[in-house]
Amino acid sequence: MGTRDRERDRELLIPVATISENGVSKSSAPTAAPTMASSHGREAFLKVIRSWASKKFMTGCVILLPLAITFYITWGFVHFVDGFFSPVYNQLGINVFGLGFATSITFIFLVGVFMSSWWGASVLTLGEWFIKKMPLVSYIYAASKQISAAISPDQNSNAFKEVAIIRHPRVGQYMFGFITSTVILQKGVGEEELCCVYVPTNHLYLGDIFLISSRDILRPNLSVREGIEIVISGGMSVPKIFNTVDPSGIPATRIVNFEASV
Repeated sequence: MGTRDRERDRELLIPVATISENGVSKSSAPTAAPTMASSHGREAFLKVIRSWASKKFMTGCVILLPLAITFYITWGFVHFVDGFFSPVYNQLGINVFGLGFATSITFIFLVGVFMSSWWGASVLTLGEWFIKKMPLVSYIYAASKQISAAISPDQNSNAFKEVAIIRHPRVGQYMFGFITSTVILQKGVGEEELCCVYVPTNHLYLGDIFLISSRDILRPNLSVREGIEIVISGGMSVPKIFNTVDPSGIPATRIVNFEASV
C-alpha cells in the first residue's frame, strides 16, 4: 500500500504524457504558465490604452474649454446687446437676428463721438450732477466710473497712470499695483515725492492704497491694460520676462535695492 500511494503521489506531481486517439502526445497537467502570461500581457495592454485615451481626452478638454467659454460669453454678450434694440425692430415687423446688435454697437460708437465734443461733455456734466444728488445711485455710479476710467483710452482722465511693482508685505515678496497719483510730502529737511499706489486685493474693484516713495517703485514695461489683464486672470497672463523703466520711459539701468531700505 505504501509503494502504491507513493506512485500515485508522483503521478500527481509529475505530468504524465498520454497518447490521444490520433496518436498525439498530450500532457496530463494543465498549461497554467502560458495562460497567466497572456493574462498579464492583456492587462498591461489595456492599461496602456486607458492611459493614452485619458491623456488625449484631457488634452481635448484643455483645448476646447477656453473656446467653449469664449463662445458662451460672446454669444451671451451678443444676445444681451441685441436685446436693447431688437424689441423695436420686432414691433416694426423686422425679425433679423444681429440687427439689434449692430444697431447697439453703432449707437455706442456715436455716443463716444458725441461725448468727445464740447456739447457732449456739457451734457455729461449735467447728467452727473443729477446722479450725484441721488443717495444710493451716486455711490454705484462713482464706483462704476472709476473702473471704466481705468481702461479709458483718454490718458488725461483720472485713471490708472502706470503699472507698479512694490515690495509687500515683506522683503523678497512683491505685488502688482497701479500708480493713481503723486503727492509731495513736505518734511523739515526738504520734500519727498510719494506715489499713491492702488493694490487690488479682490479682482479690481477692491484693494489697498499705499503711499510709497517713487525711488522704491519698480515700473515694468507693461501697459495699464496688460496690468488689468494680469490682475483679472489671477497672474496667468504675466509675461515670462519684462524689463523695468524709469518714469521718463527709458529702460532702467539701476535696480532698486529694497534690502537697504529695511
